[in-house]
Amino acid sequence: MPGTSRIGVIKWAIIFLLISVIAGFFGFTGVASSARTIAKGLFGIALVLFLIVLVFGVMLGKLIF
Repeated sequence: MPGTSRIGVIKWAIIFLLISVIAGFFGFTGVASSARTIAKGLFGIALVLFLIVLVFGVMLGKLIF
């Protein structure tokens, strides 16, 4: 499916965030810490990709108009 790859990073970041919250609730602090770190990393990657696409979109928009 071509549409699913666009939201894949954010989807996985949210999944790991939920795993972290649930593991922390049940007392698995090691798992919660690891899942939180993975979620933060994936969110950072998604943010960087968004900013790159935003910059290229603005530059392309100036070329067209």
